Amino acid sequence: MRYPADITIGSKTHVTTTVAASQDAALVQGVLREVARRIVGQEYMVERLLISLLTGGHVLLEGVPGLAKTLTVRTLAETVRTTFQRIQFTPDLLPADVVGTQIFDQPTGEFRVKHGPIFANIILADEINRAPAKVQAALLEAMQEKQVTIGGTTYKLAEPFLVLATQNPIEQEGTYPLPEAQVDRFMFKLRVGYPTRAEEKEILRRMAGGDSVSIAPVASPEAILDARRRITELYMDERIVDYIVELVHATRHPDEVGAPDLRPLIEFGASPRATIALGQAARAHAFLRGRAFVTPDDVKSIAPDVLRHRVLTSFEADAEGVTSDTIVARILSVVDAP
Repeated sequence: MRYPADITIGSKTHVTTTVAASQDAALVQGVLREVARRIVGQEYMVERLLISLLTGGHVLLEGVPGLAKTLTVRTLAETVRTTFQRIQFTPDLLPADVVGTQIFDQPTGEFRVKHGPIFANIILADEINRAPAKVQAALLEAMQEKQVTIGGTTYKLAEPFLVLATQNPIEQEGTYPLPEAQVDRFMFKLRVGYPTRAEEKEILRRMAGGDSVSIAPVASPEAILDARRRITELYMDERIVDYIVELVHATRHPDEVGAPDLRPLIEFGASPRATIALGQAARAHAFLRGRAFVTPDDVKSIAPDVLRHRVLTSFEADAEGVTSDTIVARILSVVDAP
């Protein structure tokens, strides 16, 4: 694997790149340090959330209650000097409760727009699968187009804009299945697990006093957007590009990569949006490790989180207890890495 040509040793470009890399490292370490002051363990979830922040990709977190999903998202938002809103999704929620509405101003005799919580930079959509279809449709426009429509007028949302959503996998009463079009808009779907014994002991120790740990904002929106631009410029060899395309293509045609037994288990494979997300996430994964180039391990590490919600299993797979995670793991094992 070679480095990109623009960071030749001794060149002016190399000096500039070194300074930027130092700033990026300080940004990442600062955010991780502040998050670790409040959150015990959950390194996997924290890293993926940081990747989403550095790429602008939305995240769907799935896990049982009490695993610090909401607390982690709130803590990450506090490390950035930007606006944050938490929206508790409920069955009686209306689109206007999310995007805003027009209200009549009696002194002027005119209607004016009252912006909803969606106009913040980082949105925590708590229990997102409890909201009805109209609310999901309004959120879908914001997630995909980075804009909302109120009273026939379109309003752009300020960057960075990020939706971090949570859902409970064990309670189905009063919930609505998320539309596939909306699920596909999430860069990651993360499965959050229980802490280890040591981590749970540390949680108990920290919570004994009941005092909340204050978090210092260590990053600015401008720094986040600058880091995003540098991530898009990280070198990705053509063989890595081919590898990403082959992985996504294998979710649609597993027989072409030597796994014909997966064909009856897959109803629909991943869309081209998965290819884009996998490339962006792999670059960010390399960025967090201080590398200026992407390796096959970056792709392998991030692929399950990008693909698990985009591979739709068939009735046969459900009957046999085969999950999308199982299918993605099999595809990663049969597709040769460069």
